[in-house]
Amino acid sequence: MQERDNRKGYFLGGLVLGAVLALLVVGVGYAGYQVQRVMEESPAETQTPAPAQGESAVSSEMIDKLKIVEKVIRNFYYKEDYQNLDLQEGAYRGMLEALGDPYSTYYSAQELAELMNQTEGIYYGIGAFVSLDEVSNYPKIVRPIDNTPAQEAGLRADDIIYEVDGQSTYGMDLTMVVNQIKGEEGTTVSLTIYRPGEPDYLHMDVERRKVETPTVTYESLEQGMGYIQITEFDDVTVKQFEDALAQYRTEGKKGLILDLRANPGGNLSAVVDVARMLLPQGLIVYTEDRNGRRTEYTCQGEQAFDQPMVVLVDGNSASASEILAGAIQDYGIGTLVGTTTFGKGIVQQIVDLRDGTAVKLTVSSYFTPKGRNIHGTGIEPDQVCEFDGDAYYAENAADRYDNQLEFAKEVLAGMLP
Repeated sequence: MQERDNRKGYFLGGLVLGAVLALLVVGVGYAGYQVQRVMEESPAETQTPAPAQGESAVSSEMIDKLKIVEKVIRNFYYKEDYQNLDLQEGAYRGMLEALGDPYSTYYSAQELAELMNQTEGIYYGIGAFVSLDEVSNYPKIVRPIDNTPAQEAGLRADDIIYEVDGQSTYGMDLTMVVNQIKGEEGTTVSLTIYRPGEPDYLHMDVERRKVETPTVTYESLEQGMGYIQITEFDDVTVKQFEDALAQYRTEGKKGLILDLRANPGGNLSAVVDVARMLLPQGLIVYTEDRNGRRTEYTCQGEQAFDQPMVVLVDGNSASASEILAGAIQDYGIGTLVGTTTFGKGIVQQIVDLRDGTAVKLTVSSYFTPKGRNIHGTGIEPDQVCEFDGDAYYAENAADRYDNQLEFAKEVLAGMLP
């Protein structure tokens, strides 16, 4: 217990120091997730990269040294339950970790299969979006999904996952954290949670279940308003958004609230297709790789949205959601309300290694139609509205209140004819 108390002191001290450093350097930034799925797949038109420059890191000397390290392990390591495959995959992961890029990682065959299932909107776990909190270097809950074990257990947005089954998550690769949380249906995972304002850690045993994640929801509001929430950009999102927008139009609504809060991003092609249902003719986003090669994603403007629109964003709106929010802001077709977005202006590509495994690698930066790169800074809303967590999580359900959504309604009401 004393050791944990000491670690909590270090954690809190690091959190304060990290927040101060963030304010000095780039402003406060919170991590964007499923569980964060920070996967931006480069589309087919991405050009083949130029050959790598310089000497190969995998030299004959390195291979010889790896053999020596393996021999030392075989001769002296006090346990015998390790597997050669684990050592091999550890070497592959180490190369990606050495880049110092939290978004570049190695996927084993099992991890890759699970990732592909997640992009289809189905997985087994507790039902929460998770990301890396870059201030504390711990994973955190971005948002529990409705009607899932995570929500039923009382997990909240911005809860820091301090331990999983008693193991510290500090500095742990996000993929590893996700794999520890996920598991067979019906089993439980023990989470130790740090929640700001609580006097001590919270301990939650959460059941794992099959989770099917609808990424788009629609709601009819008063005063001729419609509300569409996009929780992430997966393969299923495009059709779901198309259906929601069709319902909005069928009901004859006059103004739209598009909610991108706690949306960690997702598939680049999905957000581009969604943007084509809203934007006028022109650029949606463009990317540039390390050689300055530019790839543009454009819109014909045939489905341009021509009614008043308010877009809700916050510090957990990241990556693909920032692409959409940035384009809407650049074209002036919607008013952004909320708080500054996360600031992930880079793109990852999944590279198939042809043996069932893969590497996810950061390959380019992206820019909004007006040429803004928001990496590390985020997108400033047109009208700031801080989130009132006490009102949102009030013990009495009748007292619960989403102040940002209500403010968005006020803004939109002032824009209606």
